[in-house]
Amino acid sequence: MTIINHISREIFIFHGRMAPEPGTLIGYGAIIEAYDLPVPLPVRLSLISKKHRIYTTESWLVFTPRYQPEDTLYAHLVFALKYEGVNLLVFKKLFEKLEPGEIIAWIKNEPQSQYGRRIWFLYEWMMQGSLDIPDLKEGNYMPLLNERLQYASPAGPRSKRHRLKNNLPGNVDFCPLIFKTDKLERYIAEPLSLDIDRLIHGFHRDLLLRASAFLLLKDSRASFNIEGEQPTHIRALRWGKVIGQAGSHPLSADELARLQQIVIDDPRFIRMGYRTEGGFVGAHDRNTGDPIPDHISARWQDLDILIQGLTEAERKLEASYFHPVLIATMIAFGFVFIHPFEDGNGRIHRYLIHHILAATRFTPQGIIFPVSAAILDRMDDYRKVLESFSRPLLDFIEWKKTPKNNIEVINDTIDYYRYFDATKPAEFLFECIEYTIKKIIPEEVRYLQSYDEMKSWLDGRFQLPDRSVDLLIRFLSQNGGKLSKRAKGKEFAAFTADEIIEIEKQFQICFY
Repeated sequence: MTIINHISREIFIFHGRMAPEPGTLIGYGAIIEAYDLPVPLPVRLSLISKKHRIYTTESWLVFTPRYQPEDTLYAHLVFALKYEGVNLLVFKKLFEKLEPGEIIAWIKNEPQSQYGRRIWFLYEWMMQGSLDIPDLKEGNYMPLLNERLQYASPAGPRSKRHRLKNNLPGNVDFCPLIFKTDKLERYIAEPLSLDIDRLIHGFHRDLLLRASAFLLLKDSRASFNIEGEQPTHIRALRWGKVIGQAGSHPLSADELARLQQIVIDDPRFIRMGYRTEGGFVGAHDRNTGDPIPDHISARWQDLDILIQGLTEAERKLEASYFHPVLIATMIAFGFVFIHPFEDGNGRIHRYLIHHILAATRFTPQGIIFPVSAAILDRMDDYRKVLESFSRPLLDFIEWKKTPKNNIEVINDTIDYYRYFDATKPAEFLFECIEYTIKKIIPEEVRYLQSYDEMKSWLDGRFQLPDRSVDLLIRFLSQNGGKLSKRAKGKEFAAFTADEIIEIEKQFQICFY
């Protein structure tokens, strides 16, 4: 077996990450270092403490010396599978460096080991080939993912060869994984569907449907605003109509192309469909024009494989009753990380959240969750989530500048977009959905209740045309409940001073 003899050493700082105390690096961290694997560090690394304490920090899993594995690659992989979960990207990059005979030796040495069987399955699944090992004839079927650590598909197929249940929530071409965290477990244990039920039963459905119409437009505008655009009213209405139809068309490459056609108003200056060159998000040097990427998109040569994998994973997850918010996370964030189009990726990414929540019946029929509006209110958190994927990858993507000041990726990067950790995006998306259910939608409904109350009073007191009522309430809302001097002298000059005082007092009663 391969000896890891240059990792079993005391560390305090590892790749710029400060350990909570001096200790011995083990598991995935040790393997990444020993084999110089071109992968970002896992969110948490494992460390053997000399103080005989077990504890967890944001970036570390700390164990006592009795957990120290033998200093072999196989032993470190077993430790990682047992305590750190499955890291598909690490396994893929490691398998590319190993000789098949090394895997074969492990399996033949411990043919019934549940961890050896997992490594064996992963090798054949990821490398798309069979090792010279006979099928297992006995042994209990073990789940591939440890469901105490990571969210697994409840409907995975069985592999008779390895006597394993493949509960990965994806396929070989697209399989992000999500770790179980206290935050995610709280959201799932106390489902937001209960808050949705309370919301629906707390307000009259007609009022909710009216609010939903306003929220469609609000969400549409927010999705443009996130991209730094100020859409025309017609453009925002058109995209809002599309959001309102989310969940009605199955996800496919053709459906994504249709959405891009709707998003892009003027296609004269943009190549529609999948990119046929590199792509990045960032800036250009103001003097040289050189690209300064914050995010590098998947290679255009890999787009067909990645999007096919993504759409197939979405169909599989919907059919398996995987949690809707986790599906939305994996598919929507996976899409925006791949960035298949020259333009329109961000809005389609956020549309995909609506699509999956509607298709899985997580959102009640006819009601929109304005997720983009919630994201717009939390832009710093949104950027951090996107950067948690993009920034670490910049060190592993090799590229050169093209004559058009674009970038051309010159190394193999497809696995970075197939196998990523979607835990932080999942937590963020749950927070945004909770925010829409508990704050944005109730506030919109309460505004409409107040609006109706104020309108009823105005109709009874002055019998104004609906157009004037709407304008009057809008002016009062925009000016803290007071009519501006301009409004008093122009649009509502017919009101007496006493009537204006009366209107302003009634507005305070209705809205505050």
